[in-house]
Amino acid sequence: MAAVGVSVASLWTEVNRCGQNGDFTRALKALTKILHENRDDVTALHCKIVCLIQNGSFKEALNVMNTHSKVLSSEVVFEKAYCEYRLNRVESALKTIEGAPEQTDKLKELYGQVLYRLERYGECKSVYTDLIRNSQDEYEEERKTNLAAVVASMSQWENAPLEDLGLPESTYELCYNAACALIGRGQLTEALNKLREGEELCRVSLADDSDVTEEDIESELAVIHSQMAYVLQLQGRSDEALQLYNQVIKLKPSDVGLLAVTANNIITINKDQNVFDSKKKVKLTNAEGVEFKLAKKQLQAIDLNKALLAMYTNQADQCRKLASSLQAQNPGHPRPVLIQVAQLCREKQHGKAIELLQRFSDQHLESASGIKMTMAQLYLVQGHVTKACDVLRSIEEFKHKSGMVSALVTMYSHEEDIDSAIDIFRQAIDHYQSEQPGSPAHLALVREAANYKLRHGRKKEAIIDLEQLWRQNTNDTRTLAQLISAYSLVDTDKAKFLSKHLPSADSMALNVDVDELENSHGATYVRRKAAKVPGEILPKEPGQGEIKKKRKKKKGKLPKNCDPKATPDPERWLPMRERSSYRGKKKGKKKEQIGKGTQGATVGASAELDASKMASSPPNSPRPGSASGNVVPPRQQKPAASGSTRKKAPQKKRKGGRSGW
Repeated sequence: MAAVGVSVASLWTEVNRCGQNGDFTRALKALTKILHENRDDVTALHCKIVCLIQNGSFKEALNVMNTHSKVLSSEVVFEKAYCEYRLNRVESALKTIEGAPEQTDKLKELYGQVLYRLERYGECKSVYTDLIRNSQDEYEEERKTNLAAVVASMSQWENAPLEDLGLPESTYELCYNAACALIGRGQLTEALNKLREGEELCRVSLADDSDVTEEDIESELAVIHSQMAYVLQLQGRSDEALQLYNQVIKLKPSDVGLLAVTANNIITINKDQNVFDSKKKVKLTNAEGVEFKLAKKQLQAIDLNKALLAMYTNQADQCRKLASSLQAQNPGHPRPVLIQVAQLCREKQHGKAIELLQRFSDQHLESASGIKMTMAQLYLVQGHVTKACDVLRSIEEFKHKSGMVSALVTMYSHEEDIDSAIDIFRQAIDHYQSEQPGSPAHLALVREAANYKLRHGRKKEAIIDLEQLWRQNTNDTRTLAQLISAYSLVDTDKAKFLSKHLPSADSMALNVDVDELENSHGATYVRRKAAKVPGEILPKEPGQGEIKKKRKKKKGKLPKNCDPKATPDPERWLPMRERSSYRGKKKGKKKEQIGKGTQGATVGASAELDASKMASSPPNSPRPGSASGNVVPPRQQKPAASGSTRKKAPQKKRKGGRSGW
């Protein structure tokens, strides 16, 4: 028994030495021997679990804890929760932490990480704020970085107001998180400047380490460059953004979440163009573990883009499958439904598309406005203008907006339904009369209604609107003039009575010096001479004659060796064969007359080339219907005799382009 005790003590010495050296594999061998002697040694079991965690064997460590749960009890709560967190069993880790008998600082640290992964940012913020306030150690900077990440996530995903917690921006991680928070608030220029500041801090901090190469620095900067590209994309600078995105992709960073986000943003820039590149990039979004690295909204955006890409590449079944899956995950989200509708429209199934939109708008009233706008657009595409108007009038949120009133009036006018258009004006005016009487929007609607009624001959109805406008401002001469004009066609006495309210001619006269106005600098460009009356001939004064400018004639240049005394040939402009001196070609030379007759015709050689006139020549090929017997195979050329030489005929070079036959 004494020998066994010495052996166990030496094994513990070995475990201690390996733990200090970081050789956890060797420590595990010693711990296995110790546990062989005492299976329920709590200290040995705890050390084994720590060694397995250090080696990344989280499943084995969790199995050891579950197997010896009665012995270990609450000794390894942190280790168990950490293993569950690293195995992406976040809900289980949360239950383990909340069931712990005591909340230590390291458990609170892990609790904050778990809450962040579950996107419970409000609770996570409280945990980190408490940790920063009540702890002072070398991990304070990491806690501040995590808190800054929580604030940025709240700004981006929950549209929370940007809160100043007094966090420093002394490291590039803190600068990056501050930039993300600014992006969430829409402050893109400030965010871009903050990212550049973070890039500079990163280069400076890593340049001091001699073991860090330039490639390592670029790999560390990849996340900053990807976020800079995102800001540039939001600013409409897509070419610069695409260049940065491709730079990040070429680095092939180990962070699958970063690669997925970068590839997704490239796909959004490509849209329905460069589909082949988008299909390659979408593979990066399917990498293993992406779902644990990104927020839910990021994953939804990636899935939506996958569905859209399937639609653009004419993968109808794949598009419907992805859109249906998205709708099942988010029943109230309108975008999956809109993607399905777009796919149906590409297949010319507008009726089914409208039915799908109607069903969704009935079930989800909070998203009904945008859905009904899409329904109206589809009705217009099919030419059903009245149905589109009915759908638009059912949107209570936009019913009395100026843009909606204008659109409805235009569509009803197109259908020549003047009564419905006037009814739209009436409802909108009544709404503003009760909600905002006398407001600029109210008076503008009344004026437009009056003008519309005047254009369509509704004088009596227009008079009511014009009187309302004139009562609001009795000094408005324009409205008064319109009112008098309308009454002149309906009630002349009333028109005469109202004309008394017009200002006098003297008060309307402008004190303008006409001569000074005509002689002003601006008037010289618009003055025109009086037009001449046709047929009117003005008498000329004696001594005045028309002075015509004579142009100087230029002397023509003569050809070289020209004799100016010689008489030129009068037939020099005629073709050679039409001149009187032409005698034809000399005899004795038989040349083909090229250029005469139809294209390709020949004269002398036509008879020689006519095979039908050559009766004496034997046929070289068997005639149709004749028995040819065994066909003689083609002969191969005999090899040249020794000493003889054969020259190869030069091959005819083919020019590029289309063949001429």
